[in-house]
Amino acid sequence: MLPRVSHILANDDYTIKITFSNNEKKVYDCTKILKIEIFNELQDINYFKQARVKDGTIVWPHEQDICPDTLYLDAKEI
Repeated sequence: MLPRVSHILANDDYTIKITFSNNEKKVYDCTKILKIEIFNELQDINYFKQARVKDGTIVWPHEQDICPDTLYLDAKEI
């Protein structure tokens, strides 16, 4: 099993700084998912910044989420 999300910081440029359960820190660029229908609400920066950690991944108030494996594999190392 790949590491899970333990802490996040959503940024104004639609990136999220992520700390994983193995203490690795990476940045995930969400701009590539903003046009996908389920993620359309994330285009509102105020909504985007409401991201939180739940069950080892990132979720938003209306239950949009991103697979933690996708986050780990696609995020760039800091």
